[in-house]
Amino acid sequence: MTLEGILPIWKPKGFTSHDVVAKVRRIIRIKRIGHTGTLDPQVTGVLPLCIGRATRLVEYVQEMPKAYEAVLRLGLCTDTQDMSGQVLQRLKNPGGRVTPQQVTETIAQFVGTMEQVPPMYSAVKVEGKRLYELARQGVEIERKARTVTIYSIEVLKTDWSGEFPEVRFRVKCSKGTYIRTLCADIGAALGIPAVMGELVRTSSGNIGPEQCLTLEQVEELHERGALSDKLIPMEHVLSCLPSVRLDDESARRALSGQKIRLEPAHWPQTDNSQADSGKPIAGFSGEGRLIGIFEWDPRRGLLLPNKIFS
Repeated sequence: MTLEGILPIWKPKGFTSHDVVAKVRRIIRIKRIGHTGTLDPQVTGVLPLCIGRATRLVEYVQEMPKAYEAVLRLGLCTDTQDMSGQVLQRLKNPGGRVTPQQVTETIAQFVGTMEQVPPMYSAVKVEGKRLYELARQGVEIERKARTVTIYSIEVLKTDWSGEFPEVRFRVKCSKGTYIRTLCADIGAALGIPAVMGELVRTSSGNIGPEQCLTLEQVEELHERGALSDKLIPMEHVLSCLPSVRLDDESARRALSGQKIRLEPAHWPQTDNSQADSGKPIAGFSGEGRLIGIFEWDPRRGLLLPNKIFS
């Protein structure tokens, strides 16, 4: 049986996202696999892999919001903004400088859209080189700020009993948000150095931990011929996108690469309003089968084929 769809992996600590892809390739013997968002080696959590034709959805799944649980550690500063790096600053009695209430109130102020400068120890490419490659050579360069969005943030627990106070929080954010940098920025707002102590990705789009498999489970299920039952259909992961249902004639024309004109009553909606120009739109048949991803042109009421799944 051909495997095709989204394979939700629970990434273990010590693996890069590329390591996970390579491991799954060896297990299922399929080359066409892509991951949907880089996780640092020490980070665990939800890592959806796109298999077969589903690799054509990687760019759309990557754009979907992510959720994390993180630990903010106060009183420390490292060159990587997490506990894997070299300590650059260590405060004595940092717990006496801020209170849990001050931290909670400050964290709440980070909800919204902001500019964030990627850390040097990151996979961002500048002139063909990864920033972490330059950082390992002792080179630091100016980085362009990126616009990111924090949709929600919630403090789960505060602990002032240790040498360095810790705050566990849950955050939902846009693609490209660095939680390490968020922790450092929260510290800066408090006037105290801060690093990320732990990080777990708890969701990617509409995929959560309850759907994920460990690498060991993937191997076991593949040996039993039962792995296909655990794959998430392409249609499911696109539920975050605006969508339209196409009648038989429109579906036939779309599959042949033709533009589709929609009557205003059938125009795609997003957040109870008309979808924006250029917005990716998922097009489905009347039976719910994915026809393709389209670009929306509201001025002319046209769906423009982008990626078609025949």
